[in-house]
Amino acid sequence: MLRAADSFSKSDTGRQRRSNEDRAFARAPLFAVADGMGGARAGEVASAIVVDTFSEGLPETGSDEERLAAAVREANARIHTRAVSEAERAGMGTTVTAAYVGEDGVALAHVGDSRAYRLRDGQLERLTDDHSLVAELVRRGKLTEEEAEEHPQKSVITRALGPEGSVEVDTRTYRARDGDLFLLCSDGLTGMVAEERIAELLSGAGSLRAAGQALIREANDNGGRDNITVVLFRLEQVEEATGDDRPTQIGVPAPSPEQIEEARARAAPPPPRRTAPLPRRDSPPAPPRRERRRIRGLVPALVTLAILAIVVAGVWVGTRGVYFLGVDDRGFVTIYQGLPYEGPGGVDLYSRAYVSGVPAADLPPRRRRALLDHRLRSQRDAADLVRKLELGQVTE
Repeated sequence: MLRAADSFSKSDTGRQRRSNEDRAFARAPLFAVADGMGGARAGEVASAIVVDTFSEGLPETGSDEERLAAAVREANARIHTRAVSEAERAGMGTTVTAAYVGEDGVALAHVGDSRAYRLRDGQLERLTDDHSLVAELVRRGKLTEEEAEEHPQKSVITRALGPEGSVEVDTRTYRARDGDLFLLCSDGLTGMVAEERIAELLSGAGSLRAAGQALIREANDNGGRDNITVVLFRLEQVEEATGDDRPTQIGVPAPSPEQIEEARARAAPPPPRRTAPLPRRDSPPAPPRRERRRIRGLVPALVTLAILAIVVAGVWVGTRGVYFLGVDDRGFVTIYQGLPYEGPGGVDLYSRAYVSGVPAADLPPRRRRALLDHRLRSQRDAADLVRKLELGQVTE
């Protein structure tokens, strides 16, 4: 399965604007850019509403595309309501380009002229179509790409969140692979930096932070006529470990330590009662006394080993229904299946079930201690908690 292994986001006012109406959202697996518009700082309000809406998370049901589109439509409804009810917000709106990292692909939702790109094997591919006047003229063959770049009305967009009570949202899912680099950006970047140069800066940087800062610096060096917002995330392929070959049970309540102890007690049968064998006429001759003593000495050991094996098997089965949160060797919040202990011989009583895209170091110390306390949970509880953590909804 895929996850965002690394990400970067930054918004810059630019060289010629007094305020910044752009907003960025980057909480794996959800990323977005919004470029607001409208007088009296209304654009800032519109783009902030988009970020606030995404902060609440996506709907529970539907495909990734449907969930993204539903969140975008909800943001549109909120912006439109504010625009028609507050005179100083009249006419405000915003673009939005959002991405959600799924198990084997990236879903996009798009309205306006902010863009999404993918860099793969050094090749930069534009993934969205601008909803703008000049883009429509290019699609109709009335303008070339070069003419569109210099057109005086190139900033006029034909679709945005806010002006109308409903909005058409473009959605699409792109299959992705390990190493793919995605860029979401406002037109403050693409209006100042050619795509060929964007590809060079992304390919040549040593880290996502260096790449993002280089893009913003280049846009400012070329004039910085608009706000510049950049969101970058790189994908990696991770294996989902289940710990055994049996299908994972969902929603199984976590047993308490007392329940596990009871399971162990039930798993261990009482020791067999010793009874003298009845003599048989055809019984073979009794073994010598020394051999009888050796056999009698082995019986308790064999019985003990059998009981121990049954107990260990019972405990192992009992641990399959419990989960806890921890940190993997690379510092990411991880769901583990089993008990947070070592068994005899240093054998772990747990296995990795899911690695999130959230670095534990990014959590405030108090929240980190509360979440990573190795408390036993059901799979559903652990999965819901990590999902909320990835969407920035955890408040405990």
